[in-house]
Amino acid sequence: MEAALQTIGTGGAVIVKELSLVESFIRSQDVKESSRHLYERTLKLFLKWAKDTGLSMAEITRAEVLRYKDGLLADGKSPLTVGGYLTVVRKFYEWAEGLKLYPNIAKGIKTPRRKQQFQKQPLTEDKGRELLEYFRGAALRDFALVNLLIRCGLRTIEASRALVGDIDIRGGRRVLWVHGKGRDSKDAFVVLTDKAYEPIRAYLESRGAVKADEPLFLSGCNRNIAGRLSTRAISRICKDGLKAIGLDEKTFTAHSLRHTTAVNILRAGGNLGDAQGVLRHANPATTQIYTATMNEELRLRNPAEALIDAVL
Repeated sequence: MEAALQTIGTGGAVIVKELSLVESFIRSQDVKESSRHLYERTLKLFLKWAKDTGLSMAEITRAEVLRYKDGLLADGKSPLTVGGYLTVVRKFYEWAEGLKLYPNIAKGIKTPRRKQQFQKQPLTEDKGRELLEYFRGAALRDFALVNLLIRCGLRTIEASRALVGDIDIRGGRRVLWVHGKGRDSKDAFVVLTDKAYEPIRAYLESRGAVKADEPLFLSGCNRNIAGRLSTRAISRICKDGLKAIGLDEKTFTAHSLRHTTAVNILRAGGNLGDAQGVLRHANPATTQIYTATMNEELRLRNPAEALIDAVL
């Protein structure tokens, strides 16, 4: 660490010092190993940008950080991606200021605003029923999978990680424990109603004797016998079904089924808290975006413009 803090020459020596600082910062972070790798990769991209711009860390000002932000957006990176990059840069400068290495020039630099709209469209009630009817005539596994996704709002990674033994009884109700995105363990659950569980039961029975540690959804790939169904395979199964019912646009994907779960809860009279609980959003603001679909549906169902026709 002391060597990293010494005032050393220019050129290659400066780069060595900066990389050493990055390593010291990474070691100081109380985060998961995957996050450490992400922080390291992100900061090295920032260092490369600075080097290509002809700047050392000591020469970077707040104006340059803003220029870096604008450059990322100009390169076509999404506001979400740019926000992730900036979060790491802010953390680094906050750490560096605490050690009196550099002033916190990134403090208060805002994350680009994301448009409050669905990138993936939810299905209408009719299309949701049509999709389930399509898979009802397909393989038992595929029907059980898609039925679970649209009724319980699982992500593809959560369905891929699910084990047979994750099905449990809690408070008199059948549940499926979920290993969520970014989580270290299966610390949340979704409730399996009879309509959600029966296709799973039929699928498991077709497999014969199953063990608790087996994947809930098995791959049929010859190279992955008895292995878990991958997220890519789950996405393909969903996309094929969506295409079959006429939803071939890019905005309809496996993730559309998760959106459909939330919107259907609201359609049926549930509130945002209900939808948040099922989708396991940590931040209620994330769930709030689903009201946009409901507002749009109501707007199209009863357009005020149609009232003009009664007058003119």
